[in-house]
Amino acid sequence: MGQLAKRAAVLVLPLLLAACFGSDGDRPSLMEGTQAGGPQPFPDNFRGDTLALMHTYLNNPVGVRDAGMADPVLREVGGRQFYVSCLRYTPRESDGSYKTMRERAVVFVNGRGDRVVDRASELCAGAVYAPFPELEKMTR
Repeated sequence: MGQLAKRAAVLVLPLLLAACFGSDGDRPSLMEGTQAGGPQPFPDNFRGDTLALMHTYLNNPVGVRDAGMADPVLREVGGRQFYVSCLRYTPRESDGSYKTMRERAVVFVNGRGDRVVDRASELCAGAVYAPFPELEKMTR
């Protein structure tokens, strides 16, 4: 590898890493490729899609307590209508303790789970939660 190529690699690597580890708002998403005016289909497999997303979202998916989930409803996200399902749960911390309950929103695009939103208080206002035991039974 030539000296110029090595320098270029050193300059480009931080940019590539930043793209991989950017904030949730910077993450490429199906949301960006959808039609603004097109109606979204109801996410028929919302429970399974939510489990798949949470399995990757949680550092340790084992030992979740007090899990509840609201059925998906249409909400405005980024100026467009998407189905959103809200979650409440208490995760196990790395030291084995349990701290505060968390509230998260799962956004569905084209009928599939797309992302977990951390700041969910506005999206989840008025949500009606039902038990979600599948989240409590997750394994690594």
